[in-house]
Amino acid sequence: MKKENRGLGKGLSALLGEVPDANQLRQPVGYVNKEIVGIRDRQENTADILRIPVDMIEPNPFQPRMSFDQVALEELAASIRTLGLIQPITVRKISDRRYQIISGERRYKASRLAGMTTIPAYIRDANDQGMLEMAIVENVQREDLDPIELALSYRRLIEECQLTQDSLADRVGKKRATVANTIRLLKLPAKVQHDIKVGLLSAGHAKAILGVESPEMQEQLCDLVIRDGLSVRELESIVRKLQVDPDATKSKMRPVAKTADQELPQDYYRILEYVGKFFSRDISLKRSGNGKGVMTIRFDSDDEVKEFVKALEEKQL
Repeated sequence: MKKENRGLGKGLSALLGEVPDANQLRQPVGYVNKEIVGIRDRQENTADILRIPVDMIEPNPFQPRMSFDQVALEELAASIRTLGLIQPITVRKISDRRYQIISGERRYKASRLAGMTTIPAYIRDANDQGMLEMAIVENVQREDLDPIELALSYRRLIEECQLTQDSLADRVGKKRATVANTIRLLKLPAKVQHDIKVGLLSAGHAKAILGVESPEMQEQLCDLVIRDGLSVRELESIVRKLQVDPDATKSKMRPVAKTADQELPQDYYRILEYVGKFFSRDISLKRSGNGKGVMTIRFDSDDEVKEFVKALEEKQL
């Protein structure tokens, strides 16, 4: 069965073949665990993320950017419909039930186009820089922050509190390199950031993916990790090969099947050959030295499974 070309990057497709779409494993980031402003009286935590109804938010009258590219807004809105709003906007409270955008007006407009009724936002007291810094630093110390939330907090401290990476590292008790590497996660495409946020991808995987520059290839590597359950070390090995020889051919660099540190007995290859006739995706088989192992079959449709079951029932294998 021939699969259609999705325009993969030359280096990655040469190394690994086609990387199937992993979108079916993704769920939108909805900040469902965040409180909606106005549900009950509370002391606003300017370092936390709250969900604010869109009709309580107004644009910044001092926004220097007067026009927004409509096509780009539509593209961002489409991404938000699929993945949710990855990076919250920042607002300030101007009255009991009114908030004004400090940063993120493009994200706000795209979120409205996407049909969102509430928008995740930081609430900032723009006149109290010291309290803001303390609140964010306290927030960073929490253990339940995902890597993207942590990166956003670091960036806020640098941009809004005028801190250098060195002074930020001192305040949060981290090495400067750790802070810099965390902030670099925000350079990744929205889809990759989403997968980090919801736990489909670890920060270690993300840092390995940053080893390639192409956003398209970064997304494809992300899909590959989700599809095959690659470890960070396996992913790093792939990235190194792409960096050294991006035009390597399949025959040189892609094994017929994944093995566990040793050559498989001939009977195992016969299994891969027979079963592989019914499925368009790769089949992997791992075997340890004592004969134990696991075989993974990936399929593209129910029809493939039905054909395989039919062959079993009719004893055609």
